[in-house]
Amino acid sequence: MKITLKDGSVKEYASPMSAADIAKDISMGLYRNACVCRINGEVKDLRTVISDDAALEILTFDNEEGKRAFNHTASHIMAQAVKRLYPNVKLTIGPAIEDGFYYDFDTETPFAPDDLEKIESEMKKIVKSGLELERVELSPEEAEKKLEEMNEPYKVELVKEHSDKGEHITFYKQGEFIDLCAGPHLMSVKGVKAFKLLSSSSAYWRGSEKNAMLTRIYGT
Repeated sequence: MKITLKDGSVKEYASPMSAADIAKDISMGLYRNACVCRINGEVKDLRTVISDDAALEILTFDNEEGKRAFNHTASHIMAQAVKRLYPNVKLTIGPAIEDGFYYDFDTETPFAPDDLEKIESEMKKIVKSGLELERVELSPEEAEKKLEEMNEPYKVELVKEHSDKGEHITFYKQGEFIDLCAGPHLMSVKGVKAFKLLSSSSAYWRGSEKNAMLTRIYGT
């Protein structure tokens, strides 16, 4: 198996390897700074196993795609902290944005500044725990059933839109927390050491005033 790196150099391996292990083989410093990778032009998790000849680029926080994955993982950490502190809150979506991330929650009481402090403190505990992220694939039927059991109606709605396409649905799991998500993400939470929750505001589900009013928390 020949792996062509960004600088044109080629590494050969006798058996399939994950992008993370290839990064380690190149340099432990590169591995420690790696966020995600690009395999044959497509951005993927470092946990992706490569079994055929491929072009590989390891992406760090200095790359746009690496920064996006870093911020997206931070949004999952925030959602995990919220669910620990406020178990009845419902999850919706939590993407990376240009300067950070946000997550929208359905909560009976909007988050106050004191709540943001509590959430940020819980996020630090999660990061310190060093939980690894695990990618999980389920059929649409399995995914819908799981989310119904979790009592996450907004996630169920999202899955139903894909149920007629026959595609597998991906989740990312870290400790007790699992979230519907296409990824990619960091290998673990421990890399997200510097972050700040900035504010909370109101937002409609899917941007429509006909839908439920949610509470959005911004972070960077």
